Amino acid sequence: MSSYSDLLKTRGVARIISAQLLARFPGGMLSLAFLMHVERIHGSYGAAGLVLAATSIGQAVAGPLTSRWMGRWGMRPVLALTTAVCTIAVVVIALLDTPEPTPVPIYMAFGLLAGLANPPVQPAVRTIYPKMVNSKQLTPLFSLDASAQEIIWVFGPVIATFLAIQVSTTAGILVAAAFMVGGGLWFISSPELGLVRIPRSKRKFGVVLRRPSVLLSTVVGFLLIAACAAIEAGVVAVYGHDGAEAGIVLAMFAIGSLVGGLALGHIPIGPWAMARRIFIVFVGTALAALWMNFWWLSVFLFVAGVGIAPALAVLFAVVSSTVKFSDTAEAYGWIGTGQLIGAALGSAGAGFLIDGIGPQGAFLGAAAILVFGVLIPATFRRHSPDLRGREAGPIPDTEPVPVIT
Repeated sequence: MSSYSDLLKTRGVARIISAQLLARFPGGMLSLAFLMHVERIHGSYGAAGLVLAATSIGQAVAGPLTSRWMGRWGMRPVLALTTAVCTIAVVVIALLDTPEPTPVPIYMAFGLLAGLANPPVQPAVRTIYPKMVNSKQLTPLFSLDASAQEIIWVFGPVIATFLAIQVSTTAGILVAAAFMVGGGLWFISSPELGLVRIPRSKRKFGVVLRRPSVLLSTVVGFLLIAACAAIEAGVVAVYGHDGAEAGIVLAMFAIGSLVGGLALGHIPIGPWAMARRIFIVFVGTALAALWMNFWWLSVFLFVAGVGIAPALAVLFAVVSSTVKFSDTAEAYGWIGTGQLIGAALGSAGAGFLIDGIGPQGAFLGAAAILVFGVLIPATFRRHSPDLRGREAGPIPDTEPVPVIT
């Protein structure tokens, strides 16, 4: 734990972590808020899953592109524009709740727009980190960040559920929009964004995806987040939106990730690290699927969560150590795209499984996805670098990177 305390004492680290967490906080609210909002209006989890899928597909399409734009036009202009457009689209979705139900395709259209304009906060901050700490501190910083982001998934679902029950699903979406504006302004105004400029990549768009390490991280992230999205939909389907149980169970899932990230974050990353950590998620999910009891789900989703933040930390460290600094933002954008496509397909698939065979189907589907999440990194472990005793910093570009002092 001393390594984490030393990191937080490093100038700017605590501030930038806090700012980006607040800017990304709507991510923990909007999926659940959209799910409850559309299901309440149309009475179908399948319809709600389609709206979530449209939103996630929009994010997936835009992720690498807006990340690359930051190297061309700068982080602040891109973040400001996307935050404004995304907020408008989210507010419109909230206000579409009229006496006559709005057709699902219209919800999908605005969900797609919100996804396309999703602010690239995560690629920005992951690109900034290597310039804030030395290379030996980078892997613990990725672990700390992956753990800290679970605050989003601990409190986000709880707040969204509470607002939906006590006020309305519309209120839940509008509060998420308020977090987007407030957190976005704090992050955009953070001095760290002015200290580092992402150099413009000389490679064609998408070439970085040819690197085996980036492709592996993208595929594994897709599978991991697809399973998490299916689990989230399954929990909501078990309890509906008339009680707080769904938010509490999802909070336990996120708390497990927070604990796992802090407990395992200091362990050196080897070629088997990715497969081993996702195996923890598989075991917990498979056991959770056996019984839809509140305490059973809470315990075993906590176990499943223990592997999530450590697995994400491996993905980030693998990319950071195998690509040039000018390509890191786009690489993280592609990883985000993989995760968001996973969220789209996981949510949509779980929605139809729930409508067809009940909530347990979502958990069984998630467990099946995680089987591949273990087998793929185990089979292609040679493309995951051995970072034990090595630094995880990005490969330097062949020309100086401007840093404002």
